[in-house]
Amino acid sequence: MKIIDLHTHSTASDGTLTPGDLIKEAKKAGLSAIALTDHDTVAGLAEAQEMAQSLQIAFVPGVEISVKFEGPGHCHLLGYFIDYENGVLKETLASLHEARAKRNILMVEKLKSLGIDISIEELEKMAEGGEIGRPHMAKILVQKGIVKDFDEAFEKYLGKGKLAYVPKARLEAEEAIKIIHKAGGLVSLAHPYYLGLDEDALISYVAGLKNKGLDAIEAYYTDHDKAFTQFCLELAQRFSLLVSGGSDFHGTNKPEIKLGVGKGNLRVPIEVYERLLEAWKVRAQA
Repeated sequence: MKIIDLHTHSTASDGTLTPGDLIKEAKKAGLSAIALTDHDTVAGLAEAQEMAQSLQIAFVPGVEISVKFEGPGHCHLLGYFIDYENGVLKETLASLHEARAKRNILMVEKLKSLGIDISIEELEKMAEGGEIGRPHMAKILVQKGIVKDFDEAFEKYLGKGKLAYVPKARLEAEEAIKIIHKAGGLVSLAHPYYLGLDEDALISYVAGLKNKGLDAIEAYYTDHDKAFTQFCLELAQRFSLLVSGGSDFHGTNKPEIKLGVGKGNLRVPIEVYERLLEAWKVRAQA
């Protein structure tokens, strides 16, 4: 069975492999296709695409954008087959980058007020030129013995509503969908499990996103069990959506998640990529 991974992160956001090394690992893992979907940035796509071409592995230029969500969890949208040189997309992501930088400063100040020795300079060094994110803060908290692991860092300090948390700047879902479409891409609802909705509420939410232009739903995902995966596949059929899938690989920032297989049981069939590719080609020719 040929497998793919359409949800991965590199050092351009909060992963630990460079875009080029990510593609090398995908080749080693025997993946037939891979998408790089860094958070709110396209900075790693050119490097990843060049490496994918040299290693002859199918590559999907992507992005993951956080959007506003009035619910118990959080909502992210994945953009696939985007033109990462698109001006509107780049301008939007630049504004999100600026907001993220301000957020990082505020979170560091909160941690300092709690008596924790941490600085933006430390985070910049750890991020190695990529986007600074909460995983970098968590890693420093672990290294300094403030917490025992990432889970404790988020549960005590960095998670939503916790001691050092600052809300992230987010687009409206409809705005994000339009921007991805303007950049020539397809839009998939990322890890719907993390919306934290019951089945009826999820059906209603997906219906609303479909009306706003949603193209696909990420049915195959590391933390989706068989029952939830099947439910997502049924949602896709009900609302005439495409299906996407991926591990949400972050390298050693999420060491339990491996490329292509997640925590060991994930398998995203090659047909998922092929159907997305075909739909994108049809959209591009329209």
